[in-house]
Amino acid sequence: MARFLLSRLASSAVVIMVVALIVFGLTAYSGGDPAVIYAGDDASPERLAQIRQQLGLDRPVYVQFWLWLQQIFSGNLGVSLFTGRPVLVLVAQRLEPTLVIAFVTIVMSVACAIPLGAKAALHPHGFIDRFLSSLSSVAFALPVFIAAYLLIYVFAIQLRWFPVQGYMPLSDGPLNTLRSVFLPCVSLSLVYIALLARTTRNSMVVVLQQDYIRAARARGARTGRIIFRHVLRNVTNSISTVVGLGIASMISGFTLVETVFALPGLGRLTVDAVLNRDFPVIQGLILIFAAAKIIINLTIDISYRVVDPRVSV
Repeated sequence: MARFLLSRLASSAVVIMVVALIVFGLTAYSGGDPAVIYAGDDASPERLAQIRQQLGLDRPVYVQFWLWLQQIFSGNLGVSLFTGRPVLVLVAQRLEPTLVIAFVTIVMSVACAIPLGAKAALHPHGFIDRFLSSLSSVAFALPVFIAAYLLIYVFAIQLRWFPVQGYMPLSDGPLNTLRSVFLPCVSLSLVYIALLARTTRNSMVVVLQQDYIRAARARGARTGRIIFRHVLRNVTNSISTVVGLGIASMISGFTLVETVFALPGLGRLTVDAVLNRDFPVIQGLILIFAAAKIIINLTIDISYRVVDPRVSV
């Protein structure tokens, strides 16, 4: 296991370096002068030259990249050109809404998808199975922002069950927080539920046809015991893969959902940084998202070995 972890950590470090190089290259050659953004359009040439020297923009690109890497490894993601505040401070201020949305979406999706997929697997071509097939078709075809606007119109404007926009922090009470993020989480979880439920259903159908399942049934084992002791144990890796991939794909969904619902999370911070051409914030956020995806993939690989030591990943 130690050898496996070391190899995965080494490959993850290489991926982070490649991502850092790509991010820096895209922002460095994307056009626009960070000095003008920092000082304003009315700044004098002398002031712009001073700022370029202060930010290190007067040096060769490879030197700028090396200094930026040193800055990152020291735990400093830079300073926002737009607000003048450290990027890590901005990220820390916006982290809670994104983490709450991610957690509630995952719990909601797993709690709905696995029972739904298991029920469909036990009764193939039944009502639940046909409902799941229809739900999957609608969920995969419906964009996240369209689902968000539909949910706002029905449950926030017409029924007035939930707020249209805004976020209530955990300090105001978990129930208030849950109420403010419920619609964003539902809009994010629709595709996730459909994908996870279909994966659970298809994996369980294959396992239920195995000889040892027929033998267990012949011995008179209860259906619940067969499901929890034999079937789910053998489909855990498939479910873990979809859960991990869903968490990783949610990162791109944060941008849409937080913009539609006006939530002050990392997705909204990304949109604001792009609109303001705030290069240090863009670079820092992309690195954070990339590191999150790498950690998720590493966790999935470790879970394979923990659940089934026979699996080689």
